[in-house]
Amino acid sequence: MKTEEEKVKANDWIVHLPVLKEEVIAHLNLKPGMFVIDGTADGGGHSLAILEKISPGGTLLMVDWDKNLLEYAQSRLREKKELLSSNRVIGVVENYARIPQILKEYRLPKAEGLVLDLGFSSFHLEQSKRGFSFQKDEKLDMRYSTTENLATAAEVLNQLSERELAEIFYRYGQERFSRSIAKNIVLYRRKKQIETTAQLLEIIDHSLPAREKFKRKIHPATKIFQALRIYVNRELENLESILKELPAIIKSKGRCLIISFHSLEDRLVKNYFRYWQKEKKALVVNKKVIRPGFLERKQNPRSRSAKLRVLEII
Repeated sequence: MKTEEEKVKANDWIVHLPVLKEEVIAHLNLKPGMFVIDGTADGGGHSLAILEKISPGGTLLMVDWDKNLLEYAQSRLREKKELLSSNRVIGVVENYARIPQILKEYRLPKAEGLVLDLGFSSFHLEQSKRGFSFQKDEKLDMRYSTTENLATAAEVLNQLSERELAEIFYRYGQERFSRSIAKNIVLYRRKKQIETTAQLLEIIDHSLPAREKFKRKIHPATKIFQALRIYVNRELENLESILKELPAIIKSKGRCLIISFHSLEDRLVKNYFRYWQKEKKALVVNKKVIRPGFLERKQNPRSRSAKLRVLEII
């Protein structure tokens, strides 16, 4: 069995496919010598495409919260020796919310482009063994970064009150049966600690009426797993943090591109883009969200809910 580090070196991970790659490159208006930030480097798909367009003389800042994913992305870039020799590439293990601090620490100017792909990686879903998938029996971790001081999903389920759990499930998962599920979680943990995805699935299954499970188009556990993942990783807080700082990160005529995958993220992005336009500090480029075409949805089914919004700083 290979370790994660060995898989990085062998380049044999299943990684998150770069969603809307062609649309991202087109809307960044890339030219040689530009400074661009990929705030969610993941498998390096967007980074590679960006680096090719800003070469020669460009600067690429790659940021990812998961050390293993950043190392994988960097290993892919190392295969393109001609790109590395003619450009500056900086990799930082950090959450994208800290990009303003990263710019100061590395004495970097404002960027001419910023890309954030808010979808979580196929690596996390398929290979991380951190409990992101309800299709596998794994420990309930759900942290993107295992080095940060974050509570695991198991700790959240075993320690928070019934009311707090119901609020998480309803707010972040929009789960109609949030109270019933939270109640049964508390009843279950009185007898036994909740540690695995299989245990959580059992609780969810017993909490939903049969007719509800039958009529749902998605798996009954989808919303609960989404809610836990968002809460554990403070996803909406981190997103709002960087949205507040966009004019401090991106220079005049530079663009911010954000790909979101559910309504909570997209609403935040849309509202902040409108706010910066109202403040006359930016211009919303696309009035309607940009979605993947038929071929991309067919080749990568996980892209079907992706929404791209573009903002240009004035």
